[in-house]
Amino acid sequence: MLLEELQRIVEKQRAARKEICIRCCVASACIPLRSAEIRDNIQKAVAEKDLLDRVEVRRVGCMGFCGQGPMVGLEPQGLLYQQVTVENASSIIDAVVGGSAQAQLGDTKQPFFARQLMVVCANSGRIDPERLEDYLEQGGYQRLHHSLHEMQPAQVIEAMVKSGLRGRGGAGYPTGLKWSTVAKTAGAQKFVICNGDEGDPGAYMDRSVLESDPHRVLEGMAIAGYAVGAARAFIYVRAEYPLAVSRLQTAIRQAKQHSLLGASIFESTFNFDVEIRIGAGAFVCGEETALMASIAGNRGQPHPRPPFPAESGLWGFPTLINNVETFASVVPILERGPEWYASLGTEKSKGTKVFSLTGKVRNSGLIEVPMGITIREIVEEMGGGAPEGASVKAIQTGGPSGGCIPAALFETPVDYESLVGLGSIMGSGGMVVMDEHTNMVDVARFYMQFCMEESCGKCIPCRVGTVEMYKLLTKIVDRRGTLKDLEQLEELCDLVKHTSLCGLGQTAPNPVLSTLRYFRNEYLQLLQPDGDTMQKNDYQDEPSAFANANGSANSERTDHGR
Repeated sequence: MLLEELQRIVEKQRAARKEICIRCCVASACIPLRSAEIRDNIQKAVAEKDLLDRVEVRRVGCMGFCGQGPMVGLEPQGLLYQQVTVENASSIIDAVVGGSAQAQLGDTKQPFFARQLMVVCANSGRIDPERLEDYLEQGGYQRLHHSLHEMQPAQVIEAMVKSGLRGRGGAGYPTGLKWSTVAKTAGAQKFVICNGDEGDPGAYMDRSVLESDPHRVLEGMAIAGYAVGAARAFIYVRAEYPLAVSRLQTAIRQAKQHSLLGASIFESTFNFDVEIRIGAGAFVCGEETALMASIAGNRGQPHPRPPFPAESGLWGFPTLINNVETFASVVPILERGPEWYASLGTEKSKGTKVFSLTGKVRNSGLIEVPMGITIREIVEEMGGGAPEGASVKAIQTGGPSGGCIPAALFETPVDYESLVGLGSIMGSGGMVVMDEHTNMVDVARFYMQFCMEESCGKCIPCRVGTVEMYKLLTKIVDRRGTLKDLEQLEELCDLVKHTSLCGLGQTAPNPVLSTLRYFRNEYLQLLQPDGDTMQKNDYQDEPSAFANANGSANSERTDHGR
């Protein structure tokens, strides 16, 4: 396909646009709430009122405010209807006709949206994810064309370096440096892998991006392939994400039909094919060596490193592995310039980050914010704090690999280094809020049970250690534990942390260690009288061994490993 052909498609698309656009969310969070029927009712009302020449009813991806779905947006008014039902959907048309359209529960100026900066999610909730034309209208595949015809591979990599983009899967490894390593490594062939194996409880950032803007991820992967010299790619997505898989399949088919993937892209010498690999849901398969084993048709178990995938990855060839959000950041960086992206965020953590905000919070959903925003701004201002008059007690970041941060430390900026300093991690972007009624020992036991059940069993420290730690936590929760059990628990945490093979085992103790550090009183109150049980508030003490951990299972899962 020539650039001129793309431009003709865009011109035709823009000419077909109508005066008013009603956007109906068709992402996973709203579909179970009958969003498809809501869209049908609105479309029917538009036809009945003879408004087909003025009003377009568009299917769109996730709008972010998932806790208030189903969502319906209205343009150009810029309004957002929340908790729309099948019964009241048609009333939106009445308001449009009568000129009295107003948001039912607020508009995009409300606190949940006010601090957001849409970079990765710029198209989410605005374009139909199943129409290539919608993506092209937003400048889609223009950066791929520019890269192929106006830039050398080394220049693309240099742009990534200048942007300061770090892997969004958890480790925060510099993206440009990883690309450079793969590009410089000789190999008969090379591969690009997009890690969409999102397994953290409460996390759905990657799923939403894949459901809402699949072509942006594909374009980012193609640009990466050109930069590192790869002609073949895989997207690894878990089977629990059927809608994401379906929309990826549609997007790949459309891109191939228009020669945006495949052979001689944009009449260049660059060939690039993308295949989907569906994972069976094992958490450990998010770890990059286990993921590659799964793609190759083997049992998904991690392997020691080095060699790292950038040097010897899939089938022994140099392999670039980034996660969904990392690839989705490539196009806006090239579109607006690496200097613009580097101006966002903090000195060491550039750009924006997508988080899923869940748990005991009024406003739950998907948010994209600049790096450096404080935890308090996310939880209290955007999230609205805890519901029903309760107070927020803590937030858990980083999934099973992360830690629990007390409310007293919520002024901490959200960036890689600051969260590590608190004894937690950013991880892939899951944030779970806990209120004053949450038992932190139960929280630690929940995450330990998760890691125990998800352990692949390859190494003894993880296979046996997680079971023993879970038993000790259960004993403490049941009020049968003693101070000696608590000491043994801490010793086991240290042992498993430093002797496990991969990130899953190495970080499994983190929720336990962080709750012991900040909420030790809650452990002590559950113990049997057993000698000295002096209580203390550990967030003022010296950091535990956990504070020195700067990795995560998710970091191993996606980005080069530390």
